[in-house]
Amino acid sequence: MPSHTPNRRRRGYPQGREVAPIALAALRDLLGDERTTPALKRRDLLIEHLHAIQDAHGYLSVVELRALATYMNLPMAAVYETATFYAHFDVVHDHQAPPPDTTIRVCDSLSCQLAGANKLHHALEARVDPASVRVVRAPCMGRCDSAPVVEVGHHHVRYATADGVEAVVDTGHFHPEAIVWQRLQAYRQAGGFELLSQCRSGQVTVEALMTLLERSMLRGLGGAGFPTFKKWHFVHQEPGPRYCVINADEGEPGTFKDRYYLEKSPHQFLEGALVSAWAIEAEQLYIYLRDEYPGLHRVLNEAINELEKAELVVPGFIVLRRGAGAYICGEESALIESLEGKPGKPRHRPPYVAQQGLFGRPTLVNNVETVYWIPRIWKKGAAWFAEQGRNDRSGLRSFSVSGRVKKPGVYLAPAGITLGELLEEYCGGMVEGHTLAAYLPGGASGGILPASKADIPLDFDTLHEHGCFIGSAAIVVLSDHDNLQAVATNLLAFFADESCGQCTPCRVGTEKMLTLLESPHWDVQALTRLAQVMQDASICGLGQAAPNPVLGLLKDFRAELSQQQIIVSDAARGSTP
Repeated sequence: MPSHTPNRRRRGYPQGREVAPIALAALRDLLGDERTTPALKRRDLLIEHLHAIQDAHGYLSVVELRALATYMNLPMAAVYETATFYAHFDVVHDHQAPPPDTTIRVCDSLSCQLAGANKLHHALEARVDPASVRVVRAPCMGRCDSAPVVEVGHHHVRYATADGVEAVVDTGHFHPEAIVWQRLQAYRQAGGFELLSQCRSGQVTVEALMTLLERSMLRGLGGAGFPTFKKWHFVHQEPGPRYCVINADEGEPGTFKDRYYLEKSPHQFLEGALVSAWAIEAEQLYIYLRDEYPGLHRVLNEAINELEKAELVVPGFIVLRRGAGAYICGEESALIESLEGKPGKPRHRPPYVAQQGLFGRPTLVNNVETVYWIPRIWKKGAAWFAEQGRNDRSGLRSFSVSGRVKKPGVYLAPAGITLGELLEEYCGGMVEGHTLAAYLPGGASGGILPASKADIPLDFDTLHEHGCFIGSAAIVVLSDHDNLQAVATNLLAFFADESCGQCTPCRVGTEKMLTLLESPHWDVQALTRLAQVMQDASICGLGQAAPNPVLGLLKDFRAELSQQQIIVSDAARGSTP
């Protein structure tokens, strides 16, 4: 009987479709030769490599993804999963045509919606040639004070009109807008980097600096409000090596304060970040910057180069990484996953990132504004910062204010200031012809409050009894001209789109709640039961906080909803969400 030898694949031969040699050669020309520089194959560089390909060609073909999988010695499934997770990567399959050369992104955040983004989007679609230009919706771009905002390529058009956007498309100027920023020499002449120098020389000890921060009552200003000195202590007590990560991925709709401070004085931010890294004896300092800030990416690269040339930091100690369009990466464990070159899905805790963070090591994660204040507090003293508050609160808060106000922008104000005081003292009041009706005290996830509660102190721990929180202090002001159903559906559509999909309560819950909100009959029982499930069972803060604005509307705005032809009622007890 003749022997039969199975047709086995040679050991080490890649499964799936063969990689085109020309694609692999082109990849080596673009990224470098991984055969002579094995570090290029590190998994944490996957998203950076995807950015490089997207920047070079305008999209990611599956042929290039196969080549990248071979290049990095990764499964094609891992490369494809990561590429398709992030909104800013355009994956083109073998049977698909590449996207047009020009992409117009119209921000559809709440602030831009109030400023007419929907109408602008339709106007642009009617004007452009879809063969050469595509118009897509995009989440918040961090420029809510100049709504509506449109991004053409990497160029942001503020106070956008159809004519203005069309003019930008015609010019072909798609580069990031220029930013005038404080250079290293000017910052040092003003006393910059004195704190870092004294820390390194031993004149300032970690204990003394932590005591200073404790007395100043500086808390995390990205949303959680955890005392900064405690976070340092928890990370420092873990065995090394340790890492320091700065979260510059402010994606909360209505928030743009971190962008403001990075543009104003990047070196003050970098000094605070380096001091934080010194305090925990970090091996490296990582900065995770949202991809919606391309101009700041260039600024920070130049600022880091200035520090390296001045020998204030060892080359390679500061690592700047780009996000790729995922709001969930503002959550610290999802951010860590993204830094490691993976889809940004939150981790189950414990362990916490202070114990097992980046590359499995103890990691300090701080917000941009938190570390920005460290050099200033050291120079002026803890009392200067702590004594700034109002209404029995302490410190300063940077409020990102947008919506129906005369002067939207970032305002540094005493912690505990009320919305009424903020509007009159800083924002010039409401826009003419508009009356305050409601406001979001903490962006999309912070809930919604009526005008009758404009006298509540705005700070950590003051809003919980009202079902809200201040978060990153993103204030979106609504007026009597605004449709509350449209507001609710805008916010829930954002959460449904940005859910990472890892857990069912968030993935299915946000979609189901959005469907319920789009109905002219709001079933209170179904909405509240669904909200409870999402709050109790979601893995991270996205799913837990997504129902907050809806619950606020059901609690304080039933009369207003009725006036806007929304029927709010309790359904039969046997109904299901």
